[in-house]
Amino acid sequence: MPFDDTFLRACRREPVSHTPVWMMRQAGRYMPEYRAIREKYGFLEMCRTPELAVEVSMQPVDLVGVDAAIMFSDILVSFPAMGLDLEFAKGEGPIIHNPVRTAADVAALRVADPLEATPFVMETLKILRRELADKVPLIGFAGAPFTLASYAIEGRGTRDYENCKALMWSDPVAWDALLTKFADTTIAYLCAQIDSGAQVVQLFDSWVGYVAPYDYERSVLPHSKRVIDAVSAYGAAKVPGGVPVIHFANGATSMIDLVQRAGGDVIGVDWRLDMAKAVELIDPQFAIQGNIDPVALFAPDDALEAIVTDIVEKVGKRPGHVFNLGHGIHKTSDPEKARTLVRLVHECSARVLAAD
Repeated sequence: MPFDDTFLRACRREPVSHTPVWMMRQAGRYMPEYRAIREKYGFLEMCRTPELAVEVSMQPVDLVGVDAAIMFSDILVSFPAMGLDLEFAKGEGPIIHNPVRTAADVAALRVADPLEATPFVMETLKILRRELADKVPLIGFAGAPFTLASYAIEGRGTRDYENCKALMWSDPVAWDALLTKFADTTIAYLCAQIDSGAQVVQLFDSWVGYVAPYDYERSVLPHSKRVIDAVSAYGAAKVPGGVPVIHFANGATSMIDLVQRAGGDVIGVDWRLDMAKAVELIDPQFAIQGNIDPVALFAPDDALEAIVTDIVEKVGKRPGHVFNLGHGIHKTSDPEKARTLVRLVHECSARVLAAD
């Protein structure tokens, strides 16, 4: 089959015959094929074993029919090389046993060299690019400086971020030093991914929605912008047409103006913002990614179709729409429902885009 570049063209706001769709966390635990592998191997072991990471990354392409593949990995895989003691505890998610709480802790951290710290990621991308040569584009990704800092400071996932915000407010010099190290690591990591075959990269700012706009503008935005600007420039220099950068700031639709200032080629939006409002608020220079509620995959097909139709019709013929969930797919989602979503998006968007 010929290579389908619909996703790439949508990221570049070029004409498409239908809206491409992929799903955050599409290579993961909602698929029985993934769970069968996961029963045999630990999570980090899978990330660090290219053959396993490739197999998992290909599953949604082959079995769900998405329009792009995203490498199987985790945003925290560079932590050990930075000096952070990372463990994925069963049933608990990531735990950092030596969290960053002081200026001295920040000073002790290293900027990770991606070729030394994560050669397995680069090998995974190289193999995937070969496997996908006659299929769909390949997405690489990294965590944004704030989200990485939130894990490093809190030591685990949280919903309050009291330690993170306390450092940001009480020691802004240490805070900026910390985010600078994460930004430097992320720039090098994403540029190495581009060298290894990533055709699009996504910057995940998964937890930045817990920050007030005032703090985002002063203490977060400059670091995200530096990452995006540097990676965009590198991609433009290395690849004809450049490497689109998707900027996904989860929970941050109340400050979508600031998110746009941080940059990117594609602005990801979660389900908390109506798509008509997103089209109104997001400058036409950006493509838009989103934004169905992940829980909609539990809806009956007729209700799911109505939600898809609403989103697609509100985008209309605006150039540059990538259909995605408003965040990651839930682990108990039915893969058949994911296939249905892809079909509905393709069918509905083809009608909308072909209409006079």
